[in-house]
Amino acid sequence: MSSSSLAKDWLSPPFTNLFQTPLPIPNVKQPKQQVLNQVTGKSINYYEINILPFTKQVYPGKGPAHLVGYDAISPGPTFLIEKGQETVVRFINNASMANSVHLHGSYSRSPWDGWADDVTEPGQFKDYYYPNSQNARMLWYHDHAVDHTAENAYFGQAGAYIIHDAAEDALNLPSGYGVHDIPIILASKQYQNNGDLFSPALETTSLYGDVIHANGQPWPYFQVEPRKYRLRFLNTGISRSYILYFETATGAHANFQVIAADAGLLSGPVTTNRMAISIAERYEVVFDFSPFAGQNVTLRNERDVGADDDFLQTDKVLRFVVSPTPVVDTSTVPSVLRTVPFPADKNTVDHHFRFERSGGDWVINGIGWNDVDQRVLANVPRGTIEMWELENGSGGGWSHPIHVHLVDFKVVSRTGGRNAVQPYEAAALKDVVWLDTGETVRLEAHYAPWDGLYMFHCHNLIHEDHMMMAAFNVTALLDLGYNETHFIDPMEPRWRAQDATPDKFTPAAITEKVQFMASLQPYNKVDEVFSVLDQYWATKTGAPVPGPTPKIKARRISRAESGLEA
Repeated sequence: MSSSSLAKDWLSPPFTNLFQTPLPIPNVKQPKQQVLNQVTGKSINYYEINILPFTKQVYPGKGPAHLVGYDAISPGPTFLIEKGQETVVRFINNASMANSVHLHGSYSRSPWDGWADDVTEPGQFKDYYYPNSQNARMLWYHDHAVDHTAENAYFGQAGAYIIHDAAEDALNLPSGYGVHDIPIILASKQYQNNGDLFSPALETTSLYGDVIHANGQPWPYFQVEPRKYRLRFLNTGISRSYILYFETATGAHANFQVIAADAGLLSGPVTTNRMAISIAERYEVVFDFSPFAGQNVTLRNERDVGADDDFLQTDKVLRFVVSPTPVVDTSTVPSVLRTVPFPADKNTVDHHFRFERSGGDWVINGIGWNDVDQRVLANVPRGTIEMWELENGSGGGWSHPIHVHLVDFKVVSRTGGRNAVQPYEAAALKDVVWLDTGETVRLEAHYAPWDGLYMFHCHNLIHEDHMMMAAFNVTALLDLGYNETHFIDPMEPRWRAQDATPDKFTPAAITEKVQFMASLQPYNKVDEVFSVLDQYWATKTGAPVPGPTPKIKARRISRAESGLEA
């Protein structure tokens, strides 16, 4: 339903301590072990993340909220990774529900991309191998388990994963994680009268929430110096979108510069005084607090955003308390940030996808995720550029943030609804696009470097859990003539979860496992792969010889298949 007025003041108990608690900064995750990649001679950083239940006091004078988070915090710890530093992250499920993990924005190989049916049951672990060879960008890791992604993410399974590179570091943008480079991880939730979270388990449409969180804290404040800050926004909520603006003490809407989006830096900074950010999107801005020394600047959210319900305080997010003491600020925002590798333009639509509700489920072209024989809706030849057209067919009551795995895409056009690509969208590559009510959007993407099965879906996680998810197959090219190991099957048994027994956690066992993964060279030749694909298509005169679409069923595998039994 559209929110032309408040749905009501509160669904949760009234929260009265706005801007009274400091903004928490998630701690930085440290590797547990370094393993030599015997192919490249470089090290692979090995990490362990425990998925654990924990409690947190949210409401003064009430009981604690029961959460489940990565390393028992929410948001989870932040990964700070240098470009080219491969990682293996072992996620150990010590919670009560199955999980799957997606590193959102990474071109991970299919078995490590977080396929929804590739779940890790309680008492098991799975090793995820990540390339980290893309340009600097803010990724994030979150749950992707079939049927209950919304519950897992809502109760705490989300965290930031930031890749740095030398080219971005040389720009002299505001820097220093937690100092002048600040993650602001947004979520909107609802609480029960006892102070515990209200569960989204029985929701079938949306759960907008009436309590806005930044870095896990409702309506915090953050003390800043009168200088420039880099603010990295990530919307981890399950249903709420935002249109953010900075309100000064005089009530004015201050300008700021958008410098990056989902896939890293824009071509140049875009100055604006409002910014839309839907679920799973990332936008990074530079805000200069120097004109506001000794004042407060409040980050706010507009009313009537998309199809969302408004509540009494959902127009407020975070307060910045600006010190009156001058400081020296040598950071800059260059007029040119990078040359964005936009895909070449196309004039024709390759696939049209309609997102709508049918028979109580949310579907794409009439197909839901549970239609296992029909859910591969596109076969895309590896290395090609395609234009996809996404249509919101749900009528005026719903919006859909759409995420396409594996690729970065260009938002080409938007008709209906807002009827325009926003300037900061046009200067960016993205992996999520907000398909607001009545909108049709066209995207262009280069489907590379890997072949295999990947997902695309609505990132309103209530919709995703109720089947608004499908797959596309980046088809193997049988005549490519390139010798490589293929990772096309996201349910390949040897990469599935295993029981968390002590013998698998010794340094020797970890080294053996990571070195075996690296020996198959899933990532270390990515530049060569791009070059081979470009040469193939530049000289191709006939039709490509595509490989078959993997036949994937939602199934439990045997212990023998998974390697749990010798």
